[in-house]
Amino acid sequence: MGSHEANINPADVSLLRQIPAVDELLGRPALRELEARVGRRLVVDSTRRVLQGLRGRIARGELKSLSVQSLERDIVAATEGEADLTLRPVINATGVILHTNLGRAPLATEAIRHVAETAGQYSNLEYDLEGGGRGKRDQHTDRLFARLLGAERTLVVNNNAAAVFLALHALAEGGEVIVSRGELIEIGGAFRIPDICAQSGARLCEVGTTNRTRIDDYAAAVNERTRVLMRVHPSNFRMVGFTERPELAEVVRLGRERNLLVLEDLGSGCLLDFSPLGIRDEPPAAASIAAGVDVVTFSGDKMLGGPQAGILAGKREPLEAIRRNPLFRALRVDKMMIAALAATVTLYLKDDRKAIPALRMITMTREEISARAERLAGRISSLADFSAKLEDGESVVGGGSTPGQSLPTRLVAVEHQRLSATSLEAALRRSSPPVIARIDNDRLLLDLRTVFEEQEGEIIRAFEESGGNDER
Repeated sequence: MGSHEANINPADVSLLRQIPAVDELLGRPALRELEARVGRRLVVDSTRRVLQGLRGRIARGELKSLSVQSLERDIVAATEGEADLTLRPVINATGVILHTNLGRAPLATEAIRHVAETAGQYSNLEYDLEGGGRGKRDQHTDRLFARLLGAERTLVVNNNAAAVFLALHALAEGGEVIVSRGELIEIGGAFRIPDICAQSGARLCEVGTTNRTRIDDYAAAVNERTRVLMRVHPSNFRMVGFTERPELAEVVRLGRERNLLVLEDLGSGCLLDFSPLGIRDEPPAAASIAAGVDVVTFSGDKMLGGPQAGILAGKREPLEAIRRNPLFRALRVDKMMIAALAATVTLYLKDDRKAIPALRMITMTREEISARAERLAGRISSLADFSAKLEDGESVVGGGSTPGQSLPTRLVAVEHQRLSATSLEAALRRSSPPVIARIDNDRLLLDLRTVFEEQEGEIIRAFEESGGNDER
């Protein structure tokens, strides 16, 4: 008897000796078929891991019998779990359009198609087809944003934090940047304007007070070290009451008078006027450029509705200075992001806004949602032990955009005779594809504003599968 078996009772020792060898298991038909699908390495690693766990359970007295068929099923399940991709599509039934945890803006079909056709083969990413020589990847988006925003020059980096950092590093390193105290914001992921400014090599000069800043405060702070007047759109919070900030035109005028650059971080990347929908205080980027701002930065995957990217647009001279900065190469985007962004902007130019999912969801009316919600509620109520009813509610844009503002919607409130709302929500999350809902006052709520119509059948299947899982 081996030393590792000395303290194990004889019945368990006998069980340990019945465990098949790795090669014996790998020769079984089910594992041979599995190896053909996922490769030998994954199957061997999973087999060894399952056998190790099995020996531990036997040693602890947790098993009294051994089934090779059960062992085989465990190996298949473990291997398939390892082979599965962890980044998965989910159904967003929360009503949060730009849900940061769920990947923010879904891409338009045209953007997905353009990514697939250019990523799956060679492309003219940095090749000038007309001249037959080297080109610049900027050309694919530069001309589009020129038409869309009236910008003289546009650059694209990997996100808006990078865009702000790069602009400050290129335009104000060693000098001062004047910012209102009321605009020293923090956005998700610990993106703080003071920290970004410090890391860029520029010195932050705060002016005004938290709630009130006037143009005279900016003017009084200008000195020989000043390089940039910076304006930050408070896209993720609202300050109300006794507040004041100078108009953008005043900041631009001061910049011209003192020969200073004006940088505006718009954050959300709004390209349209959504005020008719009740969404206010989200200035379109084109308006800032028309007002004379030298460099405007914003996100690509928020209200623009495209891929994650940081866009810098504005005057040619400062944008060329930013492009010459060595850090630009480290922060630039790849061909897939350029393809997705270019296709999305082209939809704006074609005035085909409903083809952009985020815009379509924002502009969807309460009546449109109500018709779909009523149909879905009826299908859910037809399932055993389920009941569903409609009630008024609110959707939000999310993603740090339009704080304090909401869109009217109709919610589907679902109840189950045995399952609590928490148990039902967990069961939906474990479905395939996962359905992400929300809970309010111990009720499961579905908001179809963020659900694609073709996903409604999958929601019904998820409820069918979850109905028998009693987890009270």
